[in-house]
Amino acid sequence: MKHCFLFWPLLLAALVTLANSAAAQAPVKSKSKAKPIVTTVYIVRHAEKDSTTDRTDPTLSALGQTRALALRKTLMGYHPAALFTTETKRTRATLAPLAEALKLEPQVYDPKRGRDLTDRILKEYAGKSVVIVGHSNNVLSLIDDFGATPPVEEIGENDYEYLFTVRLVEGAMPTVDMRGYGPERRQSPKPGKAAPMVQTAPMK
Repeated sequence: MKHCFLFWPLLLAALVTLANSAAAQAPVKSKSKAKPIVTTVYIVRHAEKDSTTDRTDPTLSALGQTRALALRKTLMGYHPAALFTTETKRTRATLAPLAEALKLEPQVYDPKRGRDLTDRILKEYAGKSVVIVGHSNNVLSLIDDFGATPPVEEIGENDYEYLFTVRLVEGAMPTVDMRGYGPERRQSPKPGKAAPMVQTAPMK
């Protein structure tokens, strides 16, 4: 009888130890899935230029300066982590008010090497937002380099008001939205599929 009294406590202790060991080894189920990384790229053409100042490298007209201020108002609330511009007066001037407000130094990129820029953004600014200012003949090709379909077939000589938002979500296809910003916004043309663009003409 004495052995019986000793047996049951020992058995109970062994069962408790076994149960605790099994619980420790069981995989812990995550309560929530990790959110995918979302990178947002805002792309615009430079604002209106004043070709009377310098035909080869014009600065902005009065209307262009107003649009540059509108770009600052439109995008500063999104807190971009980086700003990119070509090496021209008109693109730099378009970014200047936003750069000053954000205390960011615009980074220069080569419009003929758009894929280098898109690769860099995906590598260095994943999960953040950035702004790119380009030209009528490289803005759509940048959208294409990110893997999205440009929503218009071309950007005309007088088309300055388009703001393209490319969203790159980890594990999903890139998407692009188009809207107008700034003064004298005209009605946007019907979105249409555009073929990938190759820059062959001078920047506009």
